[in-house]
Amino acid sequence: MNKTSPQYDAIVVGSGISGGWAAKELTEKGLNVLLLERGKNVEHIKDYINATKGIWEYAHRGQRTFAMEEAYPVLKRDYPLNEKNLDWWASDQDSPYTEIKRFDWFRGYQVGGRSLLWGRQSYRWSAFDFEANARDGIAPDWPIRYKDLAPWYDHVERHAGISGSLEGLEQLPDGEFQPAMPLNCGEELVAGNLAGAFNGKRKIIPGRTANLTQALPGRSPCQYRRACWLGCPYGAYFSTQSSTLPAAMTTGRLTLLPFSIVSELLYDKDLKRASGVRVVDAVTEQTQEYSARVIFVCASTLNSTWLLMRSATDIWPGGLGSSSGQLGHNLMDHHFRVGASGAIADLDDKYYYGARPTGFYIPRYRNLFGDKRDYLRGFGYQGGASRQGWSRAVRELGVGGEFKDAMAQPGQWTVGATAFGEMLPSHNNKISLDQERTDKWGMPVLAIDCAMGENEHLMRVDMMNDMAETLEAAGVKDVTTYDSKFFPGMGIHEMGTARMGRDPKTSVLNSWNQVWDAKNVFVTDGSCMASAACQNPSLTYMALTARAADHAVKELKRGNL
Repeated sequence: MNKTSPQYDAIVVGSGISGGWAAKELTEKGLNVLLLERGKNVEHIKDYINATKGIWEYAHRGQRTFAMEEAYPVLKRDYPLNEKNLDWWASDQDSPYTEIKRFDWFRGYQVGGRSLLWGRQSYRWSAFDFEANARDGIAPDWPIRYKDLAPWYDHVERHAGISGSLEGLEQLPDGEFQPAMPLNCGEELVAGNLAGAFNGKRKIIPGRTANLTQALPGRSPCQYRRACWLGCPYGAYFSTQSSTLPAAMTTGRLTLLPFSIVSELLYDKDLKRASGVRVVDAVTEQTQEYSARVIFVCASTLNSTWLLMRSATDIWPGGLGSSSGQLGHNLMDHHFRVGASGAIADLDDKYYYGARPTGFYIPRYRNLFGDKRDYLRGFGYQGGASRQGWSRAVRELGVGGEFKDAMAQPGQWTVGATAFGEMLPSHNNKISLDQERTDKWGMPVLAIDCAMGENEHLMRVDMMNDMAETLEAAGVKDVTTYDSKFFPGMGIHEMGTARMGRDPKTSVLNSWNQVWDAKNVFVTDGSCMASAACQNPSLTYMALTARAADHAVKELKRGNL
């Protein structure tokens, strides 16, 4: 094992959405930063090898094969398993995990992490969300409020580039937006018909997305290709590669090391501080240690907690941050795959331009403003309207000129939406180290024990029926509902397991995302969340990370770290 002398002010573990922001903020504030990523490097533009491919250029037309399904038994459960970007999803064989209950864990192990793969829906939390635990008596209170994070939402939105409309909604605060991507004519019709219903409480607005509608330095507006998950050579959507990494590199104070698996945080029990990290080279399996004054753990929710659990075990058997008994507990996701759809009439002479990378959003309205249901919290809807194309054809019937002429014309207009519901924090939803099973590098894997509770099941009834009711009120025809099977993890919005709080007896992190037991360790990815709200969480990770980085630098200057 080789050791290095202290040479960095800060180490950032993980290069995804949170890690990229930590690297940017810390370097721009004058720190020399080491950014460690367990996977390979992916260079902006150069390594987007499939970004401009036609479907005919793939050996299997972009689909999956039996060999892929055998190699990726978890990934095959949903859309991530495909020929187009398989290289950006983690290997089920190299990095297995144990499912005590089914949990669909879809990971991205490369520079940029899942910032290359995310859905880009970007919504602020509201005052209702940060007050929810205290109001409902569910889990400890958040140690911050919306007003504490609002200026940091402003900060990250301006740099990331979030397009959206100003709506003046208390439950979904407006932000520093670029112009919204407008609703298409089908969505406009439905939104207009809905405007007079339900006392205006159910409102269709353009989806707020991290896709540019105006250029930013080094980045061009969205080209409406809807190929974001292949990497954007225009830099039109926010990713580590397009946005935060170039900013950090410009400072000259960032060192990026891919293929670096952080296996442990090194803890100095006399100073009660972390002194550095131990790293396993993913290729050579050689071990190296690096030292720093501050460490940001941004390895993604479950991996960050895995790392804490493996650190300082000579002092705390459960790992660094386990003194509260909460480390690894309170795992959450957003439950979805439930909603309704139907047909739009009277738009046969209308179509839309391009492949817009977002749809519409219906903000939460349940358990707000006097509404009271038989469950806690609520949900929002993400959906869209479109016209059927040639793929609606049934190939067995594909004979004759008349049939071919018909398929050359657009088909029926349809509209639909799926709900994203809040999952309550529960101590019983947890992760732990499975010491009897190891990954490719001989390290113990995670065991995941997580399931929906009664509150979520009750909510799903409204999530389905409300959407049908909404569409029918807007004049949509032939409305049908669905509730597809959902298992935690499917939302790819893992949250919790190292939550923030006001008391070290009930939480892992304080109000600045510092580990109570080691104040120079900051955890700012989804593991820090004390509740889940119903909005997509990534924008909140960005804001929390920028806020924590600012605090870390100020504390360093004060000599407190």
